[in-house]
Amino acid sequence: MNLSDVDRELERLRMRVLGHPSVVDAEIREGKLRVYLKDESYMDVWVSRKLRDRYAVHWERRHVDGTIYRWDNTPHEAHKSVSTFPHHFHDGSDENVGPSEFTSLEDLMDRVMVFVEEKIGELKRNYQASEEAEHDY
Repeated sequence: MNLSDVDRELERLRMRVLGHPSVVDAEIREGKLRVYLKDESYMDVWVSRKLRDRYAVHWERRHVDGTIYRWDNTPHEAHKSVSTFPHHFHDGSDENVGPSEFTSLEDLMDRVMVFVEEKIGELKRNYQASEEAEHDY
């Protein structure tokens, strides 16, 4: 993809995620899409300018709860055994890598936003339950 193709793709993705309830804002910066989420985490979406169809979607949560989630298709030698290689998913940490059923960025972004909504909702429910338990002494 050339520069303008990537920029158009990132802008299209930016407009698409802005409608999701967990998204506070989204901007294109430093060649990637940065999505700010309501739990104070963020997601970076990167599309290669040199290699066709190469992407990474990284949800940074280490400052929130110590986790990261990343879907990408960089053909890391260490992940050759993953059944969907080069597509793979980092589930909670860089080391916990498994298959990714997504082979296109379009399909992936829709599912990632559902995953984000579910995960943020789960964390909110867990927090509320722990708050209620503290007050039940």
